[in-house]
Amino acid sequence: MNKYDLVIYGASGFTGQYVVEFVHRAAEEHGVSWAVAGRNESKLLQVLENASETVGTNLKETPKIICDCSDSESLSLMARQAKVVLNCVGPYRFFGEMVVEACVENGAHHVDISGEPGYLEKMQLNYNAKAIENGVYVVGACGFDSIPAEMGQVCVKKEMGGDVNSVETFLNVTIPDIPGASLNFGTWQSAIHGFAGSKDLAGIRRALYPDRLPQPKYKLKPRGNMFYCNELDSHAMPFLGSDRSVMIRTQRGFYHEKDETPTQIQCYILMSRWNCFLTMLMGLMFSILASYKFGRSLLENHPKFFSLGAVSKQGVPKKKADNTNFEMTLYGKGWDTKGEHEEPPKRVVKTVVKGKNVGYGATCEMLVQAGLVCLQETEKLPGVGGVYPPGFAFAETTLVERLNKHDVTFESSVVSA
Repeated sequence: MNKYDLVIYGASGFTGQYVVEFVHRAAEEHGVSWAVAGRNESKLLQVLENASETVGTNLKETPKIICDCSDSESLSLMARQAKVVLNCVGPYRFFGEMVVEACVENGAHHVDISGEPGYLEKMQLNYNAKAIENGVYVVGACGFDSIPAEMGQVCVKKEMGGDVNSVETFLNVTIPDIPGASLNFGTWQSAIHGFAGSKDLAGIRRALYPDRLPQPKYKLKPRGNMFYCNELDSHAMPFLGSDRSVMIRTQRGFYHEKDETPTQIQCYILMSRWNCFLTMLMGLMFSILASYKFGRSLLENHPKFFSLGAVSKQGVPKKKADNTNFEMTLYGKGWDTKGEHEEPPKRVVKTVVKGKNVGYGATCEMLVQAGLVCLQETEKLPGVGGVYPPGFAFAETTLVERLNKHDVTFESSVVSA
């Protein structure tokens, strides 16, 4: 069937409503067909009306597919009409698997913006074989989690020229001093249940990767719970997002499928010393509460209180979102040759990734461009199908070049040869 090149599932959600605007622009640029999908037709129409005002074009006649994640037949019908499904419905832990299953069974590629390692790795464990059999690509983490880190490490690898011994990422997010929340409730909810399901994740990983990666000759040492980053003149602490787990899955792919030496990964976030202390304190409280059903209920019902105002069920005010930007700096150390290395890594490569409006700008752009790559560059994706992290899936594609043209920029340089 496959009537539409791109179908936005969850188009009336917090993120999906913005994805509509980006898909419309992509359709004009590339001549692709598209539709919106969700369970409520009136809400879908309202989103299209709002988007029409923003883009200056009447989008109200855009095809609408009515489906619900609780109805597998309706999801199958949606998947049969799509070449690529852009899945915007989270938390994916609760609502993702049934969409992935529908896509894999009905021949539609699936791209999402999940930052949930438990979900991402479970999908690889459960659906990789069937996706290969059916020629379907399933690529998660195609938003702010974790395209900058993933494609950043691909850029480092290309600039290095040889083996990459280690990559460290340093994230800097600038949030304007404007009243209102700075984090989407869906992201907060995903983090709550991610902490709660950490034991399940350990079991998934043992099944997915029964063998450990080889021990590196030159080990990358973690920098500590709080430290001063001389390279970027800022205090920093470990970044607890999904980037590191996704990047390691990509390294697993390079090692197991291409017999390449795996790279060691560490991820950090830059912030003031005071914010480091505050984040550690809040993180301790958060992890304790997330470990218990009663605590999870408190966190979900009172996000504003427990996040000190950073999270709200009403979402992030548009003016604040528009001016919340990120810059990620990746430092890779390695060699300009491949094989056995008698000398420690001395070649240093830096890649800087920048984007605007983390939640509703850059993330939407990354999702849409990833979807277009699945649609237009299938021959450059690994194998004949499968469930992959974006760094491995898109390593040989033009995704970085596409993003550079759309305000998510990647710039690499050799710091030390």
